[in-house]
Amino acid sequence: MKPNVIIFFTDQQRSDTTGAGGNPCGLTPNFDRVAFTGTYASTAVTPQPVCGPARAVLQTGKYATCTGNYRNAIPLGRDQRTMAHYFHDAGYDTAYIGKWHLASGRHEVQKEERGGYDWWLGANALEATSRPYDTLVYDNENRPVKLPGHRIDALTDAAVRYINGHQDQDKPFFLFLSFLEPHFQNCFDDFSAPHSGAPINPLYMPPDLGALGGTSWQHLGGYYGMVKRLDEAFGRIRDALESLHMAEDTILVFTSDHGCHFKTRNAEYKRSCHESSVRIPMAFYGPGFTGGGNVAEIVSLIDVAPTLLDACGIPVPEDMQGHSLMPLLGGKKAPWPKEALIQISEAEVGRAIRTKRWKYSVQATDRDPVLDQGSGVYTEMYLYDLEHDPYELHNLIHSRAHQGVCLALGEKLVRLMKEAGEGDAMILPQEKEMIGQLAVFDGEELL
Repeated sequence: MKPNVIIFFTDQQRSDTTGAGGNPCGLTPNFDRVAFTGTYASTAVTPQPVCGPARAVLQTGKYATCTGNYRNAIPLGRDQRTMAHYFHDAGYDTAYIGKWHLASGRHEVQKEERGGYDWWLGANALEATSRPYDTLVYDNENRPVKLPGHRIDALTDAAVRYINGHQDQDKPFFLFLSFLEPHFQNCFDDFSAPHSGAPINPLYMPPDLGALGGTSWQHLGGYYGMVKRLDEAFGRIRDALESLHMAEDTILVFTSDHGCHFKTRNAEYKRSCHESSVRIPMAFYGPGFTGGGNVAEIVSLIDVAPTLLDACGIPVPEDMQGHSLMPLLGGKKAPWPKEALIQISEAEVGRAIRTKRWKYSVQATDRDPVLDQGSGVYTEMYLYDLEHDPYELHNLIHSRAHQGVCLALGEKLVRLMKEAGEGDAMILPQEKEMIGQLAVFDGEELL
C-alpha cells in the first residue's frame, strides 16, 4: 500500500527558529531530529511571502501569479487542481485541519472552495474565528465546532483523532494540518505564547533583528514560546504514529508559508525580499526520505507538491512548475535550478531572485501592490552578497563595482519571471557609484 502523508504546516515561522537552522535556544528538538535523520532542505524559501499566495503555491505546485492568487482574499480557482485532487485520484482519503485562507469569506468554507479535500475541520481565516484559548472551526457540514485547549494543542488533538481513526483502514490518507502559530493574532497585534509555556527569554536575538530592532524585543519571547509548543505538537504527531505502528508507513513533512522580520524591513512582518521574510524551515521523514540527508540546493515551497506526488508513485502533472526533490536524496547529483524566484505583493509589486550567493530584488514603483498582479517595468531596489552579508545589512544596489552582478542577475530574473508565466519585463537600473570597492566584479564569474 502507498504511504500515508501528513503535512505539518506552520504560519510565519523563520528558518532560524530551529536548532537545525542555527538557533541555540533548544526550541525544536523534534524538528531537529527529523532534519538530522530524515531529509533537510537547509536552504528552503517561499516564492511568495504572504499567507494566501504561499498556500496556493503549496497546494498546486504553481506560482501565485499563475493560479491568480497573487495576494490575500482571492479564492483559489475551482479549476485549480491541488494535491488533494491528485491524492484522491490515487486512492487516498484526504483531510484538512486548520487554517485554509484560500476561500471567499472569513469563517466557514463551502465544499466547492475546499480544494478537493474530502474530510474537513477548518476555517478560512483561523485568526478571525478563534483566539489562542478559544478555537472555533467548522466540520464537513459547516457546523461550528469548539475545540478545547490552546489552539495548537486543539488542532493537534483533532489530527491525532483523525490518524487513530485510520489505523486499520485499507486506504492510505493524506492529511494537511495547518496552524496559525507562530503568526501574530491580528486583532491585537501580539505574539501570545501558551500560558502553560511562558514566553521564552530571547537569549538568542538573530543578528538582523539585533541590528535593525523593529518589534523584536517586544515580540520575540512570545514568538519563541509558540515555536516551542508547535515543535511539541510535531513530536506528539510522531508519537501517535509510533504508538499506532504507522511511523514506518507515513511520510511526514514540516514546513511554513513564510518568515517574519518583526517590522524591520517595512511596516509589518513579511512581504519583502529579505531572508527573514522568505527563508522557511523544511524537513521530510518517512518512506523515501529517512536518511535522505541535507539537500544543499535552493528548495522552494513550490517543490513540495511534486516531491510528495513523486515519493508516492503518483505522476507529477506537467503543468506543475516545481521540481521533485527525490533525485537529490542521499547526496545524489541531479539537474536542479541554481536560483529561486520570489514574487512579492501587497506591500509592493516586487520580484526577487535568490542564488546561493546573491539576492537581487526589483519593484514596480508605479503599480498598486494590492490591485496590480505584476508589471512590465521594474526598478532595481536591493542587491545583497549573502556570502559576506548573510543578514542583508548592506544594500549594494548603488555599487558601481557590482554593476555586472546586477546585469547578470537582472537577465536571469526576467527569464525566471517569463518561465513562471509572466509577460516580458524591463528592469531599470539604479544609478551606480564607487563606494569603496577596489575591483569591479564581473557578474557571470561571481554567479
